[in-house]
Amino acid sequence: MTACKEDAPEPALTPTSNEDEMKTYLALGDSYTIGESVPAADQWGMQLAEMLRAEGVAVSNPVTIARTGWTTSELASAIAAAAPDPTFDLVTLLIGVNNQYRGLPLSDYRTEFSDLLQTAIRLAKGNPKNVLVLSIPDWGATPFGQGRDREQISAEIAAFNAAAKEIAQDAGVTFIDITPLTGKAADNLSYVASDGLHYSGKMHREWALLALPEAKKIL
Repeated sequence: MTACKEDAPEPALTPTSNEDEMKTYLALGDSYTIGESVPAADQWGMQLAEMLRAEGVAVSNPVTIARTGWTTSELASAIAAAAPDPTFDLVTLLIGVNNQYRGLPLSDYRTEFSDLLQTAIRLAKGNPKNVLVLSIPDWGATPFGQGRDREQISAEIAAFNAAAKEIAQDAGVTFIDITPLTGKAADNLSYVASDGLHYSGKMHREWALLALPEAKKIL
């Protein structure tokens, strides 16, 4: 999204733990995955890993390939450039808001998301059951969305999410719908980051809690 900062951190390509027995986790996405405008510890993937460890699952902090503003095609290019080993025990994918924000065709998103999902499956040891797809948040409910056509934003995001859900389910991948949670930002600014567009660590925690049972099944 053009309102996002361009100085997001470079993707981290190695797990934070050196312990061979640790399960590994790869997080793919955009600003929502890197946690734009929140501390690194508040990223939903980091919180998910911490929650898993609290429940006795030995898992490293996520290796992250994500950047603010990325579309599906830009994420695909970044993954190709990073060339991570296809050995991850868990892979999560959350991408598409910038396709919607830039007005890119839904048909292109379907094709590019399908290709990305196949890449995610390959990186998850070729097992679709090791992959989780999260839905696109509805940014129209944030202060940044004020004065815009929020109904249109919601309708477009719903269409992108419907496509992602269909593709994920056809591939045997679990789809987690976090979008209803993001509607809380309309009435409670504690769920919004300081930039008025992205989400606070409190919202990231909600996403992590929703993903936790499925991630635990995988690991």
